[in-house]
Amino acid sequence: MNGIMKKQGGFAMLRLSVNKNEYLMVGQNVRITFLGGNENTLKLMVDAPKEINVARGKAIEKRAAAKQLAENSECLV
Repeated sequence: MNGIMKKQGGFAMLRLSVNKNEYLMVGQNVRITFLGGNENTLKLMVDAPKEINVARGKAIEKRAAAKQLAENSECLV
């Protein structure tokens, strides 16, 4: 695993090149395993305790857009 650290918006961002079946630990109890992929997709496995919320960015954005739409609809009534 090779990495490059860079500062962005007050956070340290880590860009990595990983091989199949390598993993990252986030804290002591979240493990992200890289299962492989191709040019367009990457397959990951996230192993985390049930009390930690894990969600795809697309799902978060979709929920936020639906919430915004519902709030805008309520304002029109």
